[in-house]
Amino acid sequence: MKKQISGLLAALALTTAQILPTVTAEEPQLRDTVPTIHTVVKGDTLWDISASFLKNPWMWPEIWHVNSQIDNPHLIYPGDVIRLIYLEGKPRLTLETAGRIYKLSPEARVLTQGEAIKTIPLDAINAFLSRSRITEEKELDAAPYVLSGMDEHLIVGAGDKLYTRGTFVDGPRVYGVYRKGEEFIDPETNEKLGVLAEDIGTAELLTIAGEIGTMKVSRTTEEIRAGDRLLRHEERSIASTFFPSPPSKDINGVILAVEKGLHQVGNMDVVVLNRGNREGMAAGNVMAIYKRGGKIRDRITGERVQLPDERAGVLMVFRVFEKVSLGIVLEAYRGISVADYVRNP
Repeated sequence: MKKQISGLLAALALTTAQILPTVTAEEPQLRDTVPTIHTVVKGDTLWDISASFLKNPWMWPEIWHVNSQIDNPHLIYPGDVIRLIYLEGKPRLTLETAGRIYKLSPEARVLTQGEAIKTIPLDAINAFLSRSRITEEKELDAAPYVLSGMDEHLIVGAGDKLYTRGTFVDGPRVYGVYRKGEEFIDPETNEKLGVLAEDIGTAELLTIAGEIGTMKVSRTTEEIRAGDRLLRHEERSIASTFFPSPPSKDINGVILAVEKGLHQVGNMDVVVLNRGNREGMAAGNVMAIYKRGGKIRDRITGERVQLPDERAGVLMVFRVFEKVSLGIVLEAYRGISVADYVRNP
């Protein structure tokens, strides 16, 4: 996999201690031509490194042999050397830290977690990851909404003030401004799974007079309109480093949608899956993507024949809600589209 160098987003949190045993009997598979050592450089990602050693990079935790004497042995920094060894006949990857690169300063300085290499390049999904939400329709419909801008202007931008209407509870006064987007329905059960609250901007509540609030807009992705909804600003503590892993149990799901309303999916595209917390999905889970086999006519017998399903790619879940989750496509070796399905790799 070609390395993605710029704009790595410290956006996902899962440590080895949180990885549950897998339910599959899959074993790590070394590449036919595998390096014995790899020196980590700035711009490396964990997915790139694991893919250079393994045919199935999500099995990285199975061969990662940590040194308990190293502080934060699961964090990898530029200058570290990853070495392939064999213990009792099984491949293991070890970490040597003598080559770690430290910035010069008057005093000795400890490397921070934020300087560790990232799991995957997430700059392509920065805005979607950090702002947009999937929520219950009734929650969005009950939220305060935009009445108008000052002087009854219908469209508002950053720096403007606006009037809102609704119930504001005590607490933080910063709100996200959202527009109701696509509704997600499970294609198998017809259950309503949630609705996309598309990020439009951020505003601070200045004053309240009964139901009417006055707010100042600090950020917009596009013009705010009358009817846009306000949800309390979501504070999320996110760490940067974790290991990709298979789900802790068998999970089968379907791609419901692609970010920006697309139908065809490629590398680094964000997709919505019909599986979430309640099904056991977790951030960091790697899922294989499959295209359903079509039916063709056998020209000899005239019968309709069902073709087998074909594996089309790999994605990794980066954010999980109760009934749905968001994933980023890491590998796409065939055309992927909405309605293709996912399962344990």
